[in-house]
Amino acid sequence: MIIKEKNDDEVLKVSCNKEGIKKASQIVNHGGIVIFPTDTVYGIGCNPYNKEAVEKIYEIKSRDTMKSVPVLTYSIKTAEKIVEFDQFTKKIVEKFWPGPLTVILKVTDKKIKESLNLENKIAIRVPNHKCTLELLKKCNFLVGTSANISGDLPHTDPEKCLKKLETYDIFIDGGIIASKGESTIIEIENEEIKIIREGYLTKEKILQS
Repeated sequence: MIIKEKNDDEVLKVSCNKEGIKKASQIVNHGGIVIFPTDTVYGIGCNPYNKEAVEKIYEIKSRDTMKSVPVLTYSIKTAEKIVEFDQFTKKIVEKFWPGPLTVILKVTDKKIKESLNLENKIAIRVPNHKCTLELLKKCNFLVGTSANISGDLPHTDPEKCLKKLETYDIFIDGGIIASKGESTIIEIENEEIKIIREGYLTKEKILQS
């Protein structure tokens, strides 16, 4: 159900259920901005093919436009629609997706490359959160950056997150996230794993796969 409307009467707060996810997906598919729970922190996202929506996320977060934003998707199969896997990388993600592992891969989708202002690579992840996965089933892809002002700590508490950000369109309340840390970001070249940002997964844990 819809829990309430925010004070500005523009942002809806909804439950993490079938009705709430349906409403959120409709808003995303019409160019709106959604805040949603993940397995790590609250994220803010939009349709990554909508350039105007992507630009709005940069504005909301006060994020440097030179820093690319990651994308979330539902499965390896959907990821393969926009990125290229080699066998070694695919073996890694099969072990850790859904989960707190973001992988930088060669982007093969020209439209998403243009809308996200990418060069040749994109950061992509399948989150391990039922609510987010249900949303992704309806949207296929979401920009999936943390829902915080750039430089601030990410949020696991929905009430704190609500108070810190403005001018988005809908908030999916998944309660307090029992996070073990942000996702680890890696890039793999010639079967060598390079840690771009160490989060919950250490290099040792990844190599154990």
